[in-house]
Amino acid sequence: MTDFTMDTDADGVAVITWDVPGKSMNVLRREAVDVLEALIDNALADPAVKGIVITSGKDSFAGGMDLNVLARIRDEAGEDPAPALFEFTMNAHRFMRKIERAGMDPKTNKGGKPVACAIPGTCAGIGTEIALCTHRRFMADNPKARIGLPEILVGLFPGAGGTTRYSRMVGAMQAAPVLLEGKMLDPKGAKSAQLIDEVVPHGQLLARAKEWVLGASDADIVKPWDQKGWKMPGGAPYHPAGFMTFVGASAMINGKTKGVYPAAKALLSAVYEGALVDFDTALRIEARWFVSVLLNPSSSAMIRSLFLNKEALEKGANRPAVADQTVRKLGILGAGMMGAGIGYVAANAGIEVVLIDAAQDAADRGKAHAEGILDKGIKRGRVTAEKKAEVLGRITATTDYDALKGCDLIVEAVFEDVGVKAEVTKKVLAVVGPDCIFATNTSTLPITELAKASDKPDQFIGIHFFSPVDKMALVEIIKGAKTGDVAVAKALDFVRQIRKTPIVVNDARFFYANRCIIPYINEGIRMVAEGVAPALIENAAKLVGMPLGPLQLTDETSLDLGAKIAKATKAAMGAAYDDTVDPVIFGMVEAGRLGRKANAGFYAYDEKGQRLGLWDGLAAHYPVAGEQPDLTAVQHRLLFAQVLEAVRALEDGVLTDIREGDVGAILGWGFAPWSGGPFSWLDILGTPYAAERCDQLQAAYGDRFACPALLREMADKGQSFYGRFGTGVDSKAA
Repeated sequence: MTDFTMDTDADGVAVITWDVPGKSMNVLRREAVDVLEALIDNALADPAVKGIVITSGKDSFAGGMDLNVLARIRDEAGEDPAPALFEFTMNAHRFMRKIERAGMDPKTNKGGKPVACAIPGTCAGIGTEIALCTHRRFMADNPKARIGLPEILVGLFPGAGGTTRYSRMVGAMQAAPVLLEGKMLDPKGAKSAQLIDEVVPHGQLLARAKEWVLGASDADIVKPWDQKGWKMPGGAPYHPAGFMTFVGASAMINGKTKGVYPAAKALLSAVYEGALVDFDTALRIEARWFVSVLLNPSSSAMIRSLFLNKEALEKGANRPAVADQTVRKLGILGAGMMGAGIGYVAANAGIEVVLIDAAQDAADRGKAHAEGILDKGIKRGRVTAEKKAEVLGRITATTDYDALKGCDLIVEAVFEDVGVKAEVTKKVLAVVGPDCIFATNTSTLPITELAKASDKPDQFIGIHFFSPVDKMALVEIIKGAKTGDVAVAKALDFVRQIRKTPIVVNDARFFYANRCIIPYINEGIRMVAEGVAPALIENAAKLVGMPLGPLQLTDETSLDLGAKIAKATKAAMGAAYDDTVDPVIFGMVEAGRLGRKANAGFYAYDEKGQRLGLWDGLAAHYPVAGEQPDLTAVQHRLLFAQVLEAVRALEDGVLTDIREGDVGAILGWGFAPWSGGPFSWLDILGTPYAAERCDQLQAAYGDRFACPALLREMADKGQSFYGRFGTGVDSKAA
């Protein structure tokens, strides 16, 4: 079987069907490119063929290029991969151009064969780029389908002609949401954005595409940029309107990316430079910028973490080899914000949910939370009334523990107190069957300790959701000392059912995510106490790729929660506890500045809760020093505070796979996505430099920056993390 097949009907329309064997969605594989080109050549050369329709044998059209192909080409090329990558990219341009020109005479633009694209469902990446080089695009009226060019989200930009074609179709300004934000549009939105030409009922998709092919004229198939007198929509860079467009686009990109994402800048450069020359030269310019991005360590790290590693984890890279553990009926204890959110995502994924709280009105409010999310979806046209009723029909809100009978997974999300959790655990286990897996949703309490409430600790596990549950992509699965393989598999299969990304870690204080993010917050607060300007702290964080500065993040999570965690940590650690930041946190709490929820924290807020800026009263308590550190010093303090905890987590066996460390950091708390995650960032720096920088930071700021023994060893040996641990090897055994 091949990825592409062709069948010519009695009317002379050659239908090329893309259907990759064994895949739920088509991806363009290296060997398949030649197959597709051969079919195109045959159709163009056959006098009996009047036109071509490219479609899919699946419900979707395509998910894009297999990014492993680019990695293999780079590896095969040795020390100088640029020529091989450029040749590969230009070959794609040549092939796409062949589809676009479709055999027409280069001088008269006549004699070509119409090529249409019939898109039954979701279409992304190179699938969209193939569609763009056809002469007319038809998409099924499928409300779940989306089409776009999301490459920017994984550190790339559309490099198979999508950047040049789409910007020339609609102009640089109109292309920005699709190219620079990676927006995926529904059929109606895609038609408005000119990604497609017609939206048709699914059952008529292929027939309508064939009908157009048979009726198309020479003029219908000539692209605007191949016609005499074509001008760039919105104005070329040297046109007054176009000049302002590109000035604005440059400002927008730098405002959004803070200069740390190379793909966005390269994309704009390709559009700008390409708009100054003819179309074929513009494709060469696009290819050069695309290759430069491929060779940038930031893009390589983003592709690895946000595509390859993320996909591997979602497919069960670290799943124990036990039978399928698909969840059929889920019980949730606690209908607060977390429990209600978990209930919604589970019900939305087709799972029967029992949502329990101590009072019926509390349980009902939990179910109403799901209704509120669905109502927002209806307003945005993403959810139908039927879908809403279907999802809510799966949620039973009750106080009756007997309703948990038949559940194969329980997620407990009650108050963060060992005694309270132990009480509800025992009540649940008295009702559910012997094979039911019990999971606790906790962000701080030790799983091994909580498992003591169960007579089957091998069936007890931690599942840490991030808030808000419906929006956050990461789920942290925590194994207690006695957690068994079936419980791990059940948790992983559940996370896959609700379409989120799991990482599996071993039990330790704060697990992995909070273990790394708390030092980031503390370092920011520590600098405030030292007299570092709060604006410098916050902007330094954003300029190095963190989504929120540490002070804003503290406001969002609340200072009283920080005080509570500090007290609990001090009680557990005793003399080993570092209380340097406590006076700042406790002082803010005593002053009633609890963060956003109180409209008062490190930031000031208006009566509607809108952030106005840093609180001007902060300087009265913590005067700003006359001499300020340089930007890089502040950024390194903030980043190393996080990455050194990640390394220690690997040393301690909390992490057993650096892929989970990188993916978890980006999805869990937004660690500088451009870097690919903590371990990728250390690899970009190089372990010898990272160890040297640790020594400098330790000498200047204290032992919290002491170089971990593992990092020191790797620096001495000149090793990289992905060179040593790339496939999840136990650090202690390596």
